[in-house]
Amino acid sequence: MYSPLEQFDVFKLIILKFASLDISILNILLPFCIINILFIYFINIYKINSKLISDAIQNILELLYKFILNIVIQQLGNKGLNYFHLMFIIFNFIFFSNLLSLVPFGIAITSHVILIFFLSFTICISIFIIGLIKHYLEFLKIFIPQSPLILLLILIPIEIFSYLIRMFSLAIRLAANILAGHTLVHIISTFVLNLTFIKWWLIFIISIPLLMIIGLEIGIAFLQAYVFTILVSIYLLDALNGPKH
Repeated sequence: MYSPLEQFDVFKLIILKFASLDISILNILLPFCIINILFIYFINIYKINSKLISDAIQNILELLYKFILNIVIQQLGNKGLNYFHLMFIIFNFIFFSNLLSLVPFGIAITSHVILIFFLSFTICISIFIIGLIKHYLEFLKIFIPQSPLILLLILIPIEIFSYLIRMFSLAIRLAANILAGHTLVHIISTFVLNLTFIKWWLIFIISIPLLMIIGLEIGIAFLQAYVFTILVSIYLLDALNGPKH
């Protein structure tokens, strides 16, 4: 690679064309397949091979399950338990996607704004529909703050804009953090490789900060999944509680 951003390029792995229809398989689809396989695999391990005296893998899965369950209870209360499965899938999809991107030759799908925007867009629209189902048209009062009538002409568009901006902030926050982190790792690793042409033993010294940054990236992978889940929980709480100004 000659550019740190080259690792985020999207290209065709398998070219498939039927007449004028292009259904080629892109490299960005590969992580989706791997994530689904891993997710199904770990769920089956927990479901089929669960033991009274748990092993290491089962302990990790149970801790992850309890961690997400605590997020749901803390943010949404007992009424949010109906949406635990949604939060569990969202957290693990973001987390597995971030971890998979740290594997050599891995693809950071969470760094592509258009993909994460599609995810955040569907989540925000679904939450808005949940609010309409729970509170009917009264839910639209979230866009009407308590203020003098003359100010509503200004405040209502601001409230609508602030509500719509959620889907953009969810996507951009996640994509920007992953993009910046992976670019930094690429720059430092390229610097380390270039030093080996000067003195081969320098790689042992320079690799220490590189390993520290990779460890930090693993923490960021978890943290970004946590932040994304927390924000979705907050937005969902607004829909469940209804209009309150």
